[in-house]
Amino acid sequence: MARALRLAERGLYTTDPNPRVGCVLVSGNAIVGEGWHERAGGPHAEIMALAAAGSKARGATAYVTLEPCCHHGRTPPCTDALIAAGVSRVVFASDDPNPAVSGAGSQQLQAAGIDVASGVMAASADELNIGFMTRMRTGRPYVRSKIAVSLDGRTALANGTSRWITGTAARADVQRLRARSSAVLTGIGTILGDDPSLNVRDAALGEVCQPVRVIADSRLRTPADARTLGLPGKVRIYCLEGQDAGGLSAAGAEVEAVAADGRHVSLPAVLDSLGDREVNAVLVEAGPGLNGALLAAGLIDELIVYSASHILGSGARGMFDGPPLEQMDERMELRLVDLRRVGDDCRLTYRRIC
Repeated sequence: MARALRLAERGLYTTDPNPRVGCVLVSGNAIVGEGWHERAGGPHAEIMALAAAGSKARGATAYVTLEPCCHHGRTPPCTDALIAAGVSRVVFASDDPNPAVSGAGSQQLQAAGIDVASGVMAASADELNIGFMTRMRTGRPYVRSKIAVSLDGRTALANGTSRWITGTAARADVQRLRARSSAVLTGIGTILGDDPSLNVRDAALGEVCQPVRVIADSRLRTPADARTLGLPGKVRIYCLEGQDAGGLSAAGAEVEAVAADGRHVSLPAVLDSLGDREVNAVLVEAGPGLNGALLAAGLIDELIVYSASHILGSGARGMFDGPPLEQMDERMELRLVDLRRVGDDCRLTYRRIC
């Protein structure tokens, strides 16, 4: 199963919106076939492994990182292929929360006389597909917020200057975060202040599914010549009802009006819309306004902080805008799940305590 997980990781940047899946076929003590899901619409991991094994698949054990599918999507069911190949046993890591599968794959294999076991290295497999798992279970994507800060927790000077807080290694790491995300979300303040690209530009990453660039722009102030609109790939802009989207639509943006939350777009409505469009994981790259609103609404699942070894001072901008707290028990507590050095900076990963 560990080998199957390493194979699944090879699809980290290319399978979206499908999960990353690996498969290893073992006969006796020998691996007779292996494969992974390379891209949406292409053969699933089980099909690749069966093709590699050929007749040696008969009587073999299949180790798969996700419960084999049993429905017709873009490709035929993997359960049918496993049964036809004559495998004797299937061991999978994660139960598939997709309602089209959700236990039915396991049941179909067992009905065909195949021994089935599940839950082997499930935590690692779930982590690899945390966005897909979250969307299937909640209807919304998994939300990561990336923030680059000085040692004193500042994200920009008072005048908005923020290039560059972190070093080249940290910025390259952010490219990898973008590449594994289905969408990159920012706010209109960042568009007007920084005019970011928000795409994956690191050629060393190889083939990548470019994330959808998403802008929360309640009153459609995004310029039609914004840099991100001139790049290949999709741009979605969420606004309030009654806005004139003509110029932005002509510039190639997909514009959608959603419900209001006061004077701004409803962030839960934005995430619901993205979930409906098979967006598994969202990377937030925004300023303290949007980050503060997401945090206050409990919509950030994971916070990734790149901390640099310099001080910007008390007049610089902070990480989150929000009302001051009156009591210590009002604070939001997070769990540190990873800490590592990235070049001259540190990357700290936190998750919500549910």
